[in-house]
Amino acid sequence: MADAAANDQKVEQILASIRGIPDFPKQGIYFYDITTLLLDATAFGHVIDILAERYKDMNVDVIAGFEARGFIFAPPLALRLGVPFVPLRKPGKLPGKTLKASYDLEYGSDAIEVHDDAIKEGQRVVLVDDLIATGGTLAAGVKLMGMLKAEVVEAAAILELKELGGRAKLPDTPVFALAVVSEYGPGGLPDGASH
Repeated sequence: MADAAANDQKVEQILASIRGIPDFPKQGIYFYDITTLLLDATAFGHVIDILAERYKDMNVDVIAGFEARGFIFAPPLALRLGVPFVPLRKPGKLPGKTLKASYDLEYGSDAIEVHDDAIKEGQRVVLVDDLIATGGTLAAGVKLMGMLKAEVVEAAAILELKELGGRAKLPDTPVFALAVVSEYGPGGLPDGASH
């Protein structure tokens, strides 16, 4: 129980270090700005500590991080675990032969790519991003791992926006978030709104 209490305190410090910006990028949305987390070395360290503790005994072979903010958390986690880091990038950013997986956005679509030789068949991979929103990016990452015949141990993020249901796009993939928060901010739903 002491470990759980210590982790709860770490998560509280992490959450306290993240700046909230109401009505960004549009009216009614509460933006969780992780750049302020990065200014707090202790809170940033707590993120890596919690993730490393979670995955240290899961026989992870590779940490794969999503461009761009997944690149902030995935490399230090990979270093801590003593495993390679593999970048999952926007199309056209990787110089070698790649595999691509597309995903839908609110308006349009996007894609991510991975070098086709970065992860070997059967390797156990943790996917890392900063935020789980609609789940499209993580689902594309899971699809890429399937193309490589790798095993996804878990998809991990710092925050999960509960109202957007991102987990539903990952029915066969374990998902972990340090904290589940509201897209409307600490108070939850906006005035007069309901589910």
